Amino acid sequence: MAKKLANEPTKPVGAWFMVRYALAMTGVWAALMTPAMIGLQLKMISIDKASASASLALVLAVGAILALIANPFFGRLSDRTTSRFGMRRPWIIGGTLVSLVGMLTMALSPTVAGVLIGWSVVQIAFNAALAPLVAILADQVPVKQRGLVSGLMGMANGLGILLGVAIANIFSDNPLWYFMVPAVIGTVLIYLFILTIHDKRLARRPTENYNWRSFLNSFWVNPFKAPAFGWTWMSTFLAFIGMAMVLAYQLYFLIDRFGFSTQTAGDKETISLAVAVIVMLVGAVVGGLLSDKFGRRKLFLYGASLLSVVALLLVAGVQSFGMYLVVAGMVGLAQGIYTAVSLALVTQILPDKKDTAKDLGVFNIATTLPQSIAPAIAPLLLAINGPHNYASLFVSVALIGVVGVLTLIPIRGVR
Repeated sequence: MAKKLANEPTKPVGAWFMVRYALAMTGVWAALMTPAMIGLQLKMISIDKASASASLALVLAVGAILALIANPFFGRLSDRTTSRFGMRRPWIIGGTLVSLVGMLTMALSPTVAGVLIGWSVVQIAFNAALAPLVAILADQVPVKQRGLVSGLMGMANGLGILLGVAIANIFSDNPLWYFMVPAVIGTVLIYLFILTIHDKRLARRPTENYNWRSFLNSFWVNPFKAPAFGWTWMSTFLAFIGMAMVLAYQLYFLIDRFGFSTQTAGDKETISLAVAVIVMLVGAVVGGLLSDKFGRRKLFLYGASLLSVVALLLVAGVQSFGMYLVVAGMVGLAQGIYTAVSLALVTQILPDKKDTAKDLGVFNIATTLPQSIAPAIAPLLLAINGPHNYASLFVSVALIGVVGVLTLIPIRGVR
């Protein structure tokens, strides 16, 4: 049996709570991912097309570092907030409001420096809101419903990305609109949720002194004191670093393997992403729901990991775009299941009831850090018997997935 936290919620949440929570998460990802995937690229081209790639890399790298710091740091602060408005609500409201300022700064700035400042504000502010928003899962949703709710949150991730991409394409000629429309829609959806729930309140702030050691502990969970959390973190990190490496080079693979032009490859990549996202949405909800029904989390993580490994081995030898779409669907299904069930699982093995948001923020590093380091690792794998040996990349990533499966075995406390 999983270790129970004190005051763990037992009252089931209703369908309207789930819908509003999923809409709030959809809003978060629409607002945050639209700039990351499309908006910043368009903005950099409009500022200086010749140096757009280098400028984009700088802005994204700085933003990623700030996101990694802000998520657990503000999560820890929300864990210790004694406001009469609740523990999570002040940070969610404040973070989303400040992020609007950052979005507006990016939209109006004529320089790379201005965009960098705006994106830095957005990453800090949105992660200040995101950490406590995710912590509501552990605060208010009982264990027997967490798989389903985590699945809906995973579905919201995909829907938010699709919504943001659609908005950006509609307003691609106007940075004010492609930055601000998703941000405003996201803020409204977040407020629809956070202003209408009964937020958990902390009667008394923990009495420990806050110092540099406390600050550094915001980004760390001792894996020797909390081995189940440590193994779950590692398995998730390995799963996501594999996915990130594949996504980072998907366009180049399509050009190299099938001989597509850059324009055609871009169109094909959009199709494959759409297939993967649609299947991911189904996998997240169904996988989360079934893991609740059978009370088995690790079993579904094993299945998702092995499915991903098989898909990666298949794509190494795929010779038609139709088969590539089948493999993309397999990867999307695996990602959907893994994302939903791993989040549900980790809420059951959190080391300390006083650090729910902080610990979930640390766990979130396992899903976000791979996006930053995968582009640096992938070229080394491509160079094996290369250059541009995509078979070596996919086989290597499949082996990483096998190691990820093995790291699931020592997890204790959940089935």
